[in-house]
Amino acid sequence: MALGGRGRAVGGGRRGPRLPRAVARGRAAMTRERAVVPEAEFRSYYGRPVLKPPVWHEPHMPTYLYLGGMSGASSAIAVMARLTGRPRLDRTARVAAAAGASLGAALLAAELGRPERFLNMLRIFKPTSPMSVGSWILAAQSGLSAAAMTGDLTGVLPAAGDAALLATGVTGPLTATYTAVLVADTAVPAWHEAYRELPFLFAGSAMAAAGAIAMLGTPRAHAGPARAVAALGAATETVAGEVMERRLGFVGEPYRTGRAGRLLRAARALTVGGGLLAVVAGRSRALTALAGVALTAGSLCTRFGILEAGRASAADPKYTVVPQRRRLDAASTPAPDGDDLHAGRLTHDAGSDSDGPHAAHLTRDAGS
Repeated sequence: MALGGRGRAVGGGRRGPRLPRAVARGRAAMTRERAVVPEAEFRSYYGRPVLKPPVWHEPHMPTYLYLGGMSGASSAIAVMARLTGRPRLDRTARVAAAAGASLGAALLAAELGRPERFLNMLRIFKPTSPMSVGSWILAAQSGLSAAAMTGDLTGVLPAAGDAALLATGVTGPLTATYTAVLVADTAVPAWHEAYRELPFLFAGSAMAAAGAIAMLGTPRAHAGPARAVAALGAATETVAGEVMERRLGFVGEPYRTGRAGRLLRAARALTVGGGLLAVVAGRSRALTALAGVALTAGSLCTRFGILEAGRASAADPKYTVVPQRRRLDAASTPAPDGDDLHAGRLTHDAGSDSDGPHAAHLTRDAGS
């Protein structure tokens, strides 16, 4: 077969150049059909949500998240205070770290129903499981922080207590952030899609909470580093939350609406206000106390709000189905440099000069 004149097919061969035009017309028809037929709104699967909402209870789980984060960040403050020669801040942070880890473990055991279930999770160590790794991190943080506090308060084996404290410099930051990995590893849309920002948000919330406790429990003349940590944590949490909600777009609606939205707006106001007060408090007793209370309340509201947003996104099927449809539509969109580009070259006017080399490659000279 050869092309003659203005690209008309001559001879008895297959009409290759016309096939892509038919494909293009078919695709155009499909596009028009999609525009005419409205998309169905998916609400349930046989009367049930697509995902089973999280069964974590309140106040156990959000309080556990707060206490674990506060404990981890308090350990980091204690290490910093010990290395810089601030014994009063060191002692306050050690006590806060041990108390937070112990109470958090107790709440987790209560959440599981029976304490032995937590012990059963320590029977094996599975690096690919956030739950398994988190259980070991929490157990290590609880034991090490208790040893660090005991060595400081009793004076018995102080070197061992200091060694345990330095070890919490590793387990503390992990304790403050592993819960973010834990919730992001689920299928809950509001948590799973926020996997990039949640660790930073949880770390900032933990720093704000730990700084607040250290501010409240340390003489004002020695609480300067605690105020700095609290202010930095408040800024980190606020920025991470804003970035997360903007990036998530539609899937981030549960963070802005309903009970979760109210909790997170309150958390943002308390955290920003507490952070600013921590900066300007100086040695003012009233401002320091107000900043500490505001930051503590803000961190608690953040944990309650994050869990509530996850529950809301799991209960509404649209947060699961709509992103899946968008991903499927994006995957079915033809690539510009793939078959469509090749088809476009075939359907271009054969009389143009730009198609000369390509047409020569596809057709044979009738006289050859």
